[in-house]
Amino acid sequence: MRAFYLDSPRYDYIVIGSGIAGLNTALLAAEHGSVLVVTKGRIDDCNSRYAQGGIAAAIGPGDSATLHERDTLEAGAGLCDPEAVGVLTGQGPESIAGLIEWGVPFDTMHGQIALGREGAHSLPRILHAGGDATGQHIENTLAERVRSSPNITVLEYTHAIRICVEDGAVSGVEVMGDVVGQAHHERQAADPGLVAGQAPHERRVFASSVVIVASGGAGQLYRYTTNPQVATGDGVALAFLAGAEVMDMEFYQFHPTALWLESAPSFLLSEAMRGEGAVLRNAAGQPFMAEHHPMADLAPRDVVSRAIASEMERADGEPALLDITHLPAATVSSRFPTIYAECRRYGLDITREPIPVAPAAHYMMGGVRIDTWGRTNIAGLYACGETACAAVHGANRLASNSLLDTLVFSRRLVDATLGNAPDYAPDDGDNVRIPLADRAMVCATVPERGRETLQDLMWRNAGITRNGTRLLLTARILNLWQRTMPMPETAEDHELRNMLVVSRLIVEAALQRRESRGAHYREDFPEPSEEWRRHVVVGRG
Repeated sequence: MRAFYLDSPRYDYIVIGSGIAGLNTALLAAEHGSVLVVTKGRIDDCNSRYAQGGIAAAIGPGDSATLHERDTLEAGAGLCDPEAVGVLTGQGPESIAGLIEWGVPFDTMHGQIALGREGAHSLPRILHAGGDATGQHIENTLAERVRSSPNITVLEYTHAIRICVEDGAVSGVEVMGDVVGQAHHERQAADPGLVAGQAPHERRVFASSVVIVASGGAGQLYRYTTNPQVATGDGVALAFLAGAEVMDMEFYQFHPTALWLESAPSFLLSEAMRGEGAVLRNAAGQPFMAEHHPMADLAPRDVVSRAIASEMERADGEPALLDITHLPAATVSSRFPTIYAECRRYGLDITREPIPVAPAAHYMMGGVRIDTWGRTNIAGLYACGETACAAVHGANRLASNSLLDTLVFSRRLVDATLGNAPDYAPDDGDNVRIPLADRAMVCATVPERGRETLQDLMWRNAGITRNGTRLLLTARILNLWQRTMPMPETAEDHELRNMLVVSRLIVEAALQRRESRGAHYREDFPEPSEEWRRHVVVGRG
């Protein structure tokens, strides 16, 4: 990994984000040119490293891409793009082989890769690494390779604040952060007597005709989330403000089982636990999922999340219980070492007592609209991973498809930059196209401005359950908040601006979709409607 200096050259590729999507893209792109990776934290500050459940791929006996495709389409509640799903499941095994070649240590049993089963999968097809530390192992493997690549420069603690567009095509990225300080830090390691002579928060524009947005999700929009602090939707906001379309923003997936303790953060408790036989119980200790879905505890995530929320309401807010105590203690602690250790930190022995759980914001299924080659409506602007939306997840992502998504589409994206893809020709079909509305400010006041205020507003009004009245009020509040917000000056200002933009996109799309489907549930339109078997695409207007 080269150090950054003020005379740095133009880059062939600029990648925003350092999760698995960004690092995989950077490694593939580095085979064809120079790459700059911009990340606002450390290289490994991302959602990817928290992915416990694993990565899905049809590599086991009796499995096939066709079966994987069928399960994905069924979980997506009628809104998956069949072409995108076919690409994902068909090219999945090849992507797994690439990770193995790069040294990702997937768990094995009797000399073969061990495969688990998760909710809504018809067969065991989930690969794990380190038990419940799959994302961390993949992220660490890719990060190590990035650090050793002579063609990749990484700028840590650097915020991308604008995607530059000229004449309808990308021309570069403006950044803010310790850009000079980064170079100074690396040079000072070799020369401790070196004295910094530049301000630490310089703005710079790096030129490139190819910019890839891979900055992850936006769980920090919500009061309770399994996402780290860096997940603020920056990539979607930057791309949208540059003129890119976004799609399916109303579909935000809430993971049904996050640790629910006053003294602990909303730590993710992998769906693989239920795949191994864990049972959800209400506050009275009674199993309840069979009353909500034929697959009981292995039902799709949206069903389980709403079922838990319903049980909590009946119990005056008491959490549900995830019970795995009937399995041997050694099996639980070895299969879920990270979860076991984290719960022990808070005085909870999951081998002896059930775990209090509740839903938390987990995964953004919408995002920057792309085709199956990662291209947006702006020439030279690409997106992949959780930031992007090719409708591969539809209205409800199938468990453990997210990591596969990052790998498959980042490879295709790089192929597209080399001219190995057909012409960009998105199929609008029956899509609903709307501008980001400029709402009348009737009955709306701006609350105390800050991240926690926004998180509470989104959790109450655009969370697991929604209705038109609350959505409209929230849309007006967010519109007024954004219009009266001062021009961002600091990195924190830009981050809050991005959160406001993405919150507005979610709320406007949710207000537009007058039905319930997958992760989007409206109390005033509780049933799915064939009329709404289409996508909501939002543009600048």
